Amino acid sequence: MLELKKVTKKFADEVVVDDLDLRIREGEFFSILGPSGCGKTTLLRMIAGLETVSTGQILLDGKSIEGLSPQARPFNMVFQRYALFPHLTVAENVAFGLQLKKLPTTEVQKRIAESLALVNMLTFRDRLPETLSGGQCQRVAIARALVNQPKVLLLDEPLSALDQKLREHMQAELKLLQRRLGLTFIYVTHDQEEALALSDRVAVMSGGRIEQVSAPKDLYEDPQTLFTAQFVGSMITLEGHFVEVLDGYANVRYHDHFIKARAKSCGVGSDEVFAMVRPEKVCLLQEAPPLGNWAAGRVAETVFRGTQIEVIVEVAGNHLVKALVSPQSPTVAIGSQVYLSFEAKDTFLFAGLCK
Repeated sequence: MLELKKVTKKFADEVVVDDLDLRIREGEFFSILGPSGCGKTTLLRMIAGLETVSTGQILLDGKSIEGLSPQARPFNMVFQRYALFPHLTVAENVAFGLQLKKLPTTEVQKRIAESLALVNMLTFRDRLPETLSGGQCQRVAIARALVNQPKVLLLDEPLSALDQKLREHMQAELKLLQRRLGLTFIYVTHDQEEALALSDRVAVMSGGRIEQVSAPKDLYEDPQTLFTAQFVGSMITLEGHFVEVLDGYANVRYHDHFIKARAKSCGVGSDEVFAMVRPEKVCLLQEAPPLGNWAAGRVAETVFRGTQIEVIVEVAGNHLVKALVSPQSPTVAIGSQVYLSFEAKDTFLFAGLCK
């Protein structure tokens, strides 16, 4: 439905988006996830027509849209800071784009009512933005984007200004709204949990390039690059030396013993490698296990996280990693010797320069 082919964006001599290919399906909730400065907002602005493409093509249903102005594209954008007109009421803010199109008054009023009803703001139609909460303002901004009946809704970190509880509530509302309307949502965020919770698929960006495009579950359980493994969720990282592959698993020398990891092409054949495992896949033991992967360390700190306790363990002299245990687990004392135990099937292998 929406396709980007070899898209590059340069500002002077700086390459912000680098030779990027991407396909977004009709009707999906698609998120672009990455750290600040990775090019994700620039990419969204090029799709919207707010930035020009240096080289490459953007296609909608197989036809190039680069020559179309932002107003001529069947897209609408929701910004982080709402961008509501403070002197206009909720209804007047929503109507603004329709009035520019000179639609009949009855059609304008009908669309205003429908859009405000979608975001549960119909009873606030005569209020000014200054009398609304942050979440209510964002609902109005979404209604203003939907009133033009776009084919694609572009959202640039729309919830980042909200507090955690309100953000989680708005996430649920956005997902329900997208499913109800069947619209394509393209959502930019730096928040990993938000991207995983909302999306049908996620593109992870770094340095202007796409690292991986996957469903949230696959992104978390099968990262394809070192950057994705480190950026999406938490990882325990142990540095070792690759030895060989046997029976589909790589043997990695870690200090005075071996760790087995899922063999990946970007780790196999490199001397220095990273064996990585999710904290929730680790068991804390008082003695080294007779079988399986393990790493020795000392407890540096414990942090209560409500449903879990985060145990910070110092391994290899000065390297801090964390494991997650249940509050019902036996208490571990700060300074005590522990062993991190984990399975080969849960262990990823990456080389330092893996892409």
